[in-house]
Amino acid sequence: MTKKSHDSDVAFIQALAELLRENDLTELEVKREYGEADRLNVRVSRGGTVQTFAAPAAPAPAAPAAPAAPAAPAAAPSGEEDPASHPGAVTSPMVGTIYLQAEPGTPAFVKPGDKVAEGDTLLIVEAMKTMNQIPAPRAGTVKRILVEDGSPVEFGAPLMIIE
Repeated sequence: MTKKSHDSDVAFIQALAELLRENDLTELEVKREYGEADRLNVRVSRGGTVQTFAAPAAPAPAAPAAPAAPAAPAAAPSGEEDPASHPGAVTSPMVGTIYLQAEPGTPAFVKPGDKVAEGDTLLIVEAMKTMNQIPAPRAGTVKRILVEDGSPVEFGAPLMIIE
């Protein structure tokens, strides 16, 4: 993919996130085919109940999706502060899909109670078919993991708490 195409993809993803927020949608998924080996699949989600939005310019109708399992609530139980505002919150640097281990069937990178050093891999965010390792921003102990393996994540969403 060329740099120009990459820049337009980033702008497109930002526009999708804005659409999601402005229309109070919980999830939006778009697949673009640019050529035989050049495509973009984007899924932007805020969690909760899944709603489907079909873009009128879609090249082909999408196959009906299987019912999605309810997403785990990312918000803290009532009475506690929002995890995103916690001083030890590690937030997502991008929109993508979360993976807690390197490969299916292998142990998770970290679990609650584990001690981590600055730079240790905490999890992976897959974005545009690229696996991005998310390093620990500081040393500490993993107190809570706020996401589930395979779940979608937005930019800035809290992933875990390290104290």
